[in-house]
Amino acid sequence: MAALVLVTCAAYATSFAGTFQFDDWRVIVGDLHVQSLAAWWRSMPGIRPLLKLTYALDHQSGLGLAGFHAFNLAVHLASACLAYLLLERLGRRLPRPLPASAALAAALIFALHPVQTEAVTYLSGRSAALSGALALGSALAFTAGREGGRWWLVHLASPLLMALSLLVKEGAVVLPAALWLIEALAPRPFSWRASLRATSVHLSLAAAAAGAFLASPTYRGMLAASLSLRPPGLQLLTQARATAWLAGQLVPLRGLVADPALEPVASWSPGPILAALAVAVALLAGFLLLRRRPLPAFAVIWFLCWLAPQGWWLPRPELASERQLYLALLGPAWMAGAALARLPGPRARRASLAAVLVLALAAGTALRSRVYRDEVWFWSDVVAKVPGNARAHGNLGYALALACRTGEARAELARAAALDPADLRPSVNLRLLNEGALVPEGAGCPPSDGAAAR
Repeated sequence: MAALVLVTCAAYATSFAGTFQFDDWRVIVGDLHVQSLAAWWRSMPGIRPLLKLTYALDHQSGLGLAGFHAFNLAVHLASACLAYLLLERLGRRLPRPLPASAALAAALIFALHPVQTEAVTYLSGRSAALSGALALGSALAFTAGREGGRWWLVHLASPLLMALSLLVKEGAVVLPAALWLIEALAPRPFSWRASLRATSVHLSLAAAAAGAFLASPTYRGMLAASLSLRPPGLQLLTQARATAWLAGQLVPLRGLVADPALEPVASWSPGPILAALAVAVALLAGFLLLRRRPLPAFAVIWFLCWLAPQGWWLPRPELASERQLYLALLGPAWMAGAALARLPGPRARRASLAAVLVLALAAGTALRSRVYRDEVWFWSDVVAKVPGNARAHGNLGYALALACRTGEARAELARAAALDPADLRPSVNLRLLNEGALVPEGAGCPPSDGAAAR
């Protein structure tokens, strides 16, 4: 674990140069409820209280951006270590037990894959990483308790960590299903009765969380807005397409994009139907092969399980984002780690291949984190990979205006307005820019190169 921590810290050293981006301005910088501990306390009760508490603690610390980044990295390090400890235990359960090196390789892939930068370097991505770390802690406590017959780990520590995870992000509601999957790997025959009894407190927490969700006016408003987006059938097809896109992000290390601007499915066309069938077949195969081929079956079911609350149940305005993969990645990472550990040949060959993979992933993460250095870099990366993304062009235009690059800003805002005429913001910003009213007076842009002279 020391090696795991050191390599991950080295890979994420470039993340500390990152600035506030995109949603950060709304949920961290602009939200008055997280500017101090006193402000947070006055805002309670509210949604995601533990997540907001961490933002308030960062503001209160006075460490600025460095404090926010240090907290995010510490959470990710905790997740990586918990992932190693959990997979090391689960590896011993398999018909062909795995060596601890398989768990270490999987934890390194989990920690270093560049797709994780959106949950670590992007400060608003903390919700995925922090909720994931607490969920992994809950799963580890449950597994250790079930193996050692320690009821307090199963019925007290694990549910407590699940409750904390739910206070960060609602997706932790699927944790009982993940625990049943872990139960299915145990050497003893799987028993639904025993598994339901072992997760009874977790299920009660999930039910209580659902009740609190429905009782909250804020959540009810979000629910109504979500249900108005798409009918259930088209939502399933839409999410199948999003799942296929997310799965593709695990392989090409240069194609990561923060705002893919995926379009929702508007009709029952063959492509989305085939994608939905592929997801259904993969899930069914996972269940059918769980006893005979437990490792690949676990990887598939775990991956889809943690993607389920990200949009399968309720429509989302944004169909997919990389941070949705944070916990889901652990299943495929374990399968890859096991493949490395089981490669034929001398140990030195396996170690060399693992070292090459680790270095490649670490380098990819270090480079990917540099995209967050400022908003011009961030949105330039998006428009280079998704040229038809109107929102990205509009945000890039605004960022260029603040950077006193007025000519480029005009071109980007005009491009955004042409791509999405229904969105009035780029046109309004372009007019304000031409009138000299878009860039704040304190931005320091000279009239000749920044905002027009008043």
